[in-house]
Amino acid sequence: MISKLFKLQFLIFFSISLLVSGCGGKWGADARKVSPDPKERVKKNLEEGKGFRISDMGKKSSGTTYEFASSNELWRASLDVIDFMPLTTANYNGGIIVTDWYSEDQQEGESIKISIRFLTNEVRSDALLVKVFYKKCKSVLDCEITETDGKIKQELTKSILKQAAIYKKQSNKKNIQKRPDPKDRK
Repeated sequence: MISKLFKLQFLIFFSISLLVSGCGGKWGADARKVSPDPKERVKKNLEEGKGFRISDMGKKSSGTTYEFASSNELWRASLDVIDFMPLTTANYNGGIIVTDWYSEDQQEGESIKISIRFLTNEVRSDALLVKVFYKKCKSVLDCEITETDGKIKQELTKSILKQAAIYKKQSNKKNIQKRPDPKDRK
């Protein structure tokens, strides 16, 4: 019995070690080290070969390509709305943000985790898939995790879309101001 348990532990440890070494020890991007400017991120990703275009779909490629047509306004708004929570994953290319478990001091043994997936690049009500998870613990090893469709999910979605609409409006104003006047053409 002990040897079977030892073999299982060794196999799990070996598998995890292999996975970590295969990833180069990197588990995701540190949101603090990634530029908040989407144009800079796109430029960097294209320089590193981490992007594709629809016109390139049939062509052979020499490396791995990654892309997600995430709305910059939605991305920025989501990060702003949940800025008080620690992040586990903020993957712009994958179009997902996952927070770590968060708890206020008042609610001992209870915590919340949020997952936001971007489904489209347009600011609209079906652009996001927000999931809210609650964890209630009686002890360190006795926890119950449940997903909820309650008020928090609706409020988060509403807040993100509202902020994204503001960002989009600001972006549109900047684009209108940058356009050259047709009268100035010669």
